[in-house]
Amino acid sequence: MKNMAPSVVPQFLRSRLGKVCVAITGSTPAEMVEKATAAVKETPFLEFRLDYLPKPLLALPKLKEFLAENGQATAIATCRRASTGGKFKATIANEMEVLSKAAAAGFHIVDVELQTAEALKKGELAKLRETGAAIIVSYHDFEATKGLDDIFERILPFAPDFVKIVSTARSLSDNVTMMRFLEKAADRADIIGICMGEQGIISRVLGLRAGSIFTFAAATLGEETGPGQIAARTLAETYRIDQVDAATKVYGVAGSPIRHSLSPIMMNTAFRRETVNAVYLALQANKLTDLLTLVKEIPLQGLSITMPLKQDILKHLERTDPLSAKIGAVNTIVRAQDGKLYGFNTDVAGILGPLEKRLQLRGSRILVIGAGGAGRAAVFALRDKGAEVFLLNRTAPTAAKLARESGAKVIKREAVAKTTFDVIINATPIGMHGHKPQTLLDPKEINASYVFDFVYNPIDTPLIRAARQKNIPVITGVEMFVQQGARQFEIWTGKPAPEEEMLRVVLHALKQQAEAAAANTAAKPAKESKSKGKE
Repeated sequence: MKNMAPSVVPQFLRSRLGKVCVAITGSTPAEMVEKATAAVKETPFLEFRLDYLPKPLLALPKLKEFLAENGQATAIATCRRASTGGKFKATIANEMEVLSKAAAAGFHIVDVELQTAEALKKGELAKLRETGAAIIVSYHDFEATKGLDDIFERILPFAPDFVKIVSTARSLSDNVTMMRFLEKAADRADIIGICMGEQGIISRVLGLRAGSIFTFAAATLGEETGPGQIAARTLAETYRIDQVDAATKVYGVAGSPIRHSLSPIMMNTAFRRETVNAVYLALQANKLTDLLTLVKEIPLQGLSITMPLKQDILKHLERTDPLSAKIGAVNTIVRAQDGKLYGFNTDVAGILGPLEKRLQLRGSRILVIGAGGAGRAAVFALRDKGAEVFLLNRTAPTAAKLARESGAKVIKREAVAKTTFDVIINATPIGMHGHKPQTLLDPKEINASYVFDFVYNPIDTPLIRAARQKNIPVITGVEMFVQQGARQFEIWTGKPAPEEEMLRVVLHALKQQAEAAAANTAAKPAKESKSKGKE
């Protein structure tokens, strides 16, 4: 151990540790073994969450058999009590019995919570160490990221083989706090540090290069053992965690909400395809000041900006290109070597590209619904091409202001059904996955040669479906999404974007999401029927 006595992690064990430890859950020993058997083929470093089992001791013979048959596996036994965030509803003595017998069954490492260690009688932890298993002393804060140094100092006297400190990110900058802590603590201990929560993804991907010796992952999507945990395959394939190092450039998509964004899978695929040493993260930015702190401290090399930040971020930029300045919104940021931020608007390319393939824009009549960042980009870009633009927006003063600035015309809702357009564009988030279902236009109001919905997730938005029912050709948001992303990639890297590959992975991801949603919908009636039968 680094400057830490008396325990030393055996060299053979240290050499077996991978960068990612996959958490295995299950309600029965057979289910747990089944999941472990599937996971061990790709990632031989496993954590068995014994606290998920109703009777963990009864499972140990079956798990011992699994470990004997899978000699390449390195296994952690965890039996976290309910009082410290786990599922084990028994005493500290019962927990220690489970961990001790797990070590005897062949587990290489056992995880003991700090609260447990502090409650043990003198010599009890030493007795557990005599089993030959290495010991993690862990601490989990499900509320915040604070007091990391104090927690570390509480753990050190127990001389564990590994120190594990897990906090909860309430802001993006909490990840910076965790990583700065890891950089210091890694000189004194073999440490694992992670921020939980939607805003903690940065620590899960970049924590390794800050000093965390490994990180944790879910076996599959939907089997997370902590808030914000990422599936093992996603960490390996999307984020290429084995290749993230000090030279890896960091990019991200920032906005709110960001959970359902497919930008990370699209951009990381492009980086991999073009052999760019970079990683792209989803950044849930609840406050612009928080995001700007992250940009400076990580530092981030570039950003995709989405709602609601496209306009607010302008005043923090050194300069934008002339069109972005006119639009008053950016969706792309580059951080220069001097640390200053420069803005661009690739939404324009994403909007004009698909339209110009299909029609002559000069003189065309186009209805744009929405006057936010995307709406402003559409209005200015189309006016610049000589189109006659009609603007419909929920807030009339905002629409009037944009119309004055751009030379567009405001149209009232009651006039829409009486008017025919060459294109109807939805530049609002209505129809987007995760948003409250709303009707954008009634079928009688959809009178156009084309309907273009900027929403890409899902592909078949209510507006797209309504247009198809009227046999109106559609342009889905996927086309715009890939086009604007390709231009961002080119701005950041100076390389041509692999557009076909970017489109392929986005379509594949959307297809998977649609299939999963359909499966969940089909499963609900069965569950409801079953529950009614029990009453």
